[in-house]
Amino acid sequence: MTRDKLFLLRPDFEDPAYPGQRFYCWHCALMEGVLASFPELARRLDVERIEWPRPRLPVTGLVGEENQSLPLLVLADGATSAHQTGTYQGRSFISEKDKILAALSERHGFPDPHP
Repeated sequence: MTRDKLFLLRPDFEDPAYPGQRFYCWHCALMEGVLASFPELARRLDVERIEWPRPRLPVTGLVGEENQSLPLLVLADGATSAHQTGTYQGRSFISEKDKILAALSERHGFPDPHP
């Protein structure tokens, strides 16, 4: 991978644990809002929106089955960050929303969230 890749859940999904209800991931919706607010900066990374059910094969292929919670920022090959939450087979990733936002500022020039 030559660029950072942000994985997000597609909104409007069902969870079998809650029959008859529809959902969105609010952490992913937050990321979508940041991306939409700064479209020029958003072009600096790849974004992939995937379906809710597991296994999330596009993610597990990069960071393993144990790291498929979203949102998830997978760093470009060989890249590291002070905000990374893990590595898998030498690939660094960030899985916590606040750390992803910090990495978007650090790595791609997005403004910082107001405290």
